[in-house]
Amino acid sequence: MAKNQIIQVEGRQISVLFDSGEEYISLTDMLKAKDGDFFISDWLRNRNTVEYLGIWESVYNPDFNYGEFAIIKSQAGLNSYKLSVKEWVGKTNAIGLKAKTGRYGGTYAHPDIAFEFGMWISPQFKIFLIKEFQRLKNEENDRLKLEWSLQRTISKINYRIHTDAIKENLIPKEITKQQAGIVYANEADLLNVALFGSTAKEWRDGNSDKDGNVRDYATLEQLVVLSNMESINALLIQQGLPPNERLIQLNKVAITQMRSLLENNAIKKLK
Repeated sequence: MAKNQIIQVEGRQISVLFDSGEEYISLTDMLKAKDGDFFISDWLRNRNTVEYLGIWESVYNPDFNYGEFAIIKSQAGLNSYKLSVKEWVGKTNAIGLKAKTGRYGGTYAHPDIAFEFGMWISPQFKIFLIKEFQRLKNEENDRLKLEWSLQRTISKINYRIHTDAIKENLIPKEITKQQAGIVYANEADLLNVALFGSTAKEWRDGNSDKDGNVRDYATLEQLVVLSNMESINALLIQQGLPPNERLIQLNKVAITQMRSLLENNAIKKLK
């Protein structure tokens, strides 16, 4: 989306258009500072102008039409030759000049080209144009730095709040004696209770508005711990430990590993 700002150059208001991440200075506004009746087409027909525009486009525009440029260059400077900005852009696919219509209508140029146009008005005008444009850029950079700093501060605050909430809600609670005494129907629920604090059915009953199961809503850290717990549980089964004892051991593993993972993530985020 295009927007514009105004700079003051020797008492003249000059529009600066910001379009698709690029800045363009209004040649139409600048022309008002030149004495006498002149048109942008008068400047554009000048051979030196055409040569400069061609060099600029060759450096910054990979889609520049050199064939059309050669034809225009051969005719530039002739008394009978006329060239508008629209024709220049249409024939050569130039990007340094823009003919805009609507709210911000007029002829605009990339700052490099606008400064050259300013020299055509007067050397003094060019110097003040550069000075004011640089001031605008400095103000814009200061604003962006302030916004970045503010966003970074807010991000840090939100991260700490989020981290505290994670530690409070994701680190498993120690299972109760009652839970330890229950024989669960399958090993999946044993792991669910050790890590999430509830069986699959208990989670579904408490989250009837959600699709899927408790593991579908697990965090990356929880899934890592769950994978580790499956391996550890297999070893505990081989050792002959009954389910209630394995539940206690797995719950301790879940608490230790989740705390370690969350604390490590916090350190990485704060670096």
